[in-house]
Formats: sequence, C-alpha cells, structure tokens
Amino acid sequence: MKRFFFLPLFVVFLACNDGDLQIESIDFDSVSIQTCESTITTASTVFFKINGEEALILELQSGLLQNEVSQDTIVSTIPGQSNLIYRLFTGTVSNNYFCDAIPLTSPSVLEEIEATSGEVLVNTSQNPTDTTKFEHTILLRNVTLINEQGERITDISINEFGTITTQQ
Repeated sequence: MKRFFFLPLFVVFLACNDGDLQIESIDFDSVSIQTCESTITTASTVFFKINGEEALILELQSGLLQNEVSQDTIVSTIPGQSNLIYRLFTGTVSNNYFCDAIPLTSPSVLEEIEATSGEVLVNTSQNPTDTTKFEHTILLRNVTLINEQGERITDISINEFGTITTQQ
C-alpha cells in the first residue's frame, strides 16, 4: 500500500513547474526608440525600447554617432564596444523607470540578459529638408542572448532598433 501512495506523489512532483522563466521570443521592431535626453546629440549613448513588461537597452560606444554622412556602414561589436541588455519586469514599465533621478522600486526586474555577441550597424544620412540635421539608422545584426540556464532565446526580432536625429 505504501508503494501506491508514493508513486502518485512522485508523479505530482515531476509534473509541477519548476518556476523557470521561458522567454520564447523577443520582438521590438514595432516599438519606438526612446532616450532620457530632451535633445539627442552625437554624445548620446543610451537608448531603450519598452514593450509592456519588457525593455531592450542599447548602450552605444562613445563617438559612434557623428554629424556627417557615412560613406559605409559603421559597425560596433556587442559586447565590448557597445552593449545590449534585455530586461523582463514584474509589471508594465515606463520611461520613468530609466529617466527618473530617483530610481523606481516597482516594477522590479525578473530577468536581465546581456547580449553575448552581435553587432550594431549605423548608417548616417543628412536630412533632405534641413541640412543641419542628421538621421542615424541603427540596426542590430547576429545578436545572441543567452539566459542564466545557458539557453539561447529562440526568436529574436530586433533587427531594426530605430532611427534618431541629431543636429549640428
């Protein structure tokens, strides 16, 4: 009789979720790029995208943005020259989370994953109607995000990070 009691109990323990987070896809292509600065300059380096309870934070290497037309695509490696971080929160996050002088305590970070490889590509063109403005299109290529369990995120749709404008 004891064996029959422990067998169902054992099956119940095996069937329970161990609580590990499973992030199956990351999609930020349709989300607007944001920054905490009121005016974006060539010295700006931190940009982010917020999608509900998720955020994608891009820290560009210093000097990557320049107020001149790029003849070729400018490439910055991840990690090393630039950094890309994915965060999953306990609730909906706003730009106040990143921009307030006193950091918010809620929502809290459930998981943070730093990109282990990839590239940031920047193409700069001059605004056709205002020659004092430059448009920087930021793309991501071959980004790899690996969680604490050593699992690669299976669907990463973050190829186009966005376009920002600077002025001379």
